[in-house]
Amino acid sequence: MSITLVTGATGYIGSHVARALADRGDEVRATVRATSKLEALKGLDVETVVADVSDRRAVRRALRGVSRVFHVAGSTNLRASADALFHANVVATRTVLEECLRADVERVVHTSSVAAVGPAPTGGAADERQLWRGGLGIPYVDAKHEAEVEAMRIAARGLPVVVVCPAVVLGAGDLGRSSTEIVRRFMLRRIPAYVEGAINVVDVADVAAGHLLADELGVPGERYILGNRNYTWDRLFADLARLSGIEAPAMRLPVPAALALAETLGRLPGPTPVTPVEIRSAAHWWTYRSTKARRELGWSTRPHEETVEATVAWYRERESGRLARSGTRQPLGWRVAGSTLRRIGELVP
Repeated sequence: MSITLVTGATGYIGSHVARALADRGDEVRATVRATSKLEALKGLDVETVVADVSDRRAVRRALRGVSRVFHVAGSTNLRASADALFHANVVATRTVLEECLRADVERVVHTSSVAAVGPAPTGGAADERQLWRGGLGIPYVDAKHEAEVEAMRIAARGLPVVVVCPAVVLGAGDLGRSSTEIVRRFMLRRIPAYVEGAINVVDVADVAAGHLLADELGVPGERYILGNRNYTWDRLFADLARLSGIEAPAMRLPVPAALALAETLGRLPGPTPVTPVEIRSAAHWWTYRSTKARRELGWSTRPHEETVEATVAWYRERESGRLARSGTRQPLGWRVAGSTLRRIGELVP
């Protein structure tokens, strides 16, 4: 029986992909680092092999006997340095996929991101045909785009690669606090202010199912956006407040003011609640249509309300002590500032 290799299998998306593959009946091998926590793979019949995915020799060993590869490994940390993001996303993708080509792997599914597509025009929604514009000053976005370019370059050399581009992934089980961190920070009242912008959210289990459909039905050299509900920050925070009982952030700021606030907070002692690069990212419209995946792959998604509610419930169970200490109201200073800004907005056109 041939083996299916999953990189990044201890991560949020990767662990769900590995579990879905095991349910499909695949013999699954997962790359892990020497320091990886294996909690996400608990109870799963998966062979693990220690391999840094940017180490060519280690990847070559991991590929022995492998016929299919799901390259899910990568970094989504907006606070990481540009060099670290380039190494984790671009260098690793090049290494893994070049070795897949050398090993004559039958099929590769590469996990990209809607970040590689780029944001939609304000108030609109993008799809796979959108041309890359770049120049956003967000290293994570640049790294995911360059990683996808590498995947397509190697596909042009003969490797059958299908690319999937998940939106912001929510749901239970994010042990590493990656894409669901926005919900956790909301529930701990660690979002002092926000800007006008929007995101698309999708359930992690639906994203895993989309990976398997891309493997079975996707066209090599094509990419498929895996997204569900487009949310403005106002609407998302309103839903999170309703589901969690925790007050939404009090201040919506113009981007220059939010950047100045982030710079100031970054100079204060203690954890930084928000960084300038997070502000720049939040100010765009990461809103998309997934028509292509639904039409060509037969992909479907559960109601988005279930996804958001499951994320809140998971963090409420996991962080109950911290949430109790944090309380449900925004800090008084932020509430006063938010009220003042709203009053100014009423008085000044």
